[in-house]
Amino acid sequence: MTRTDRRAGALQEAHLPVQAKLAAAWASFMFLYIYVDYLALYKPGFIDDILAGAVHEFDTGPTFVALALTLMAVPILMILLSTTLPARVNRATNLVVATLYIPVTAYNADGESWAYLYFYGFSIGLELLLLAFILRAAWTWPRAIRATAGRDLADVAGNSAVTAG
Repeated sequence: MTRTDRRAGALQEAHLPVQAKLAAAWASFMFLYIYVDYLALYKPGFIDDILAGAVHEFDTGPTFVALALTLMAVPILMILLSTTLPARVNRATNLVVATLYIPVTAYNADGESWAYLYFYGFSIGLELLLLAFILRAAWTWPRAIRATAGRDLADVAGNSAVTAG
């Protein structure tokens, strides 16, 4: 399972549960998502557009702010859900939500100026990498070992201890 390095001063490898990895990935995604929105405020004319009641081509009325809150609340809640849901539901939830956020993330570049290609390309690329990590971590979630062919796990462990000794 784990490789042990017996050299003096070698660092011990800590293995995190899948739930902790998923929560960390969702937290990273959330911080990146919100920081990209914050940095967009520095684009010339962006704040003037907000003050005029528009973000991109959207009116900043109640529907817009509710949708924006929803888009932000989902990754925020995924941090908690990744650490509290039962494994089977947790895995399915992470697979579904991360998959749904791929087109949402890609859409963020729609209508942007070519002058900001690097900014949006880099940020969307990082967000997609985080979503890919979430999908991989959830997809490869370790399975519990089950007894097969009528053999009890305790019996298997007991036999290996007898044959080893």
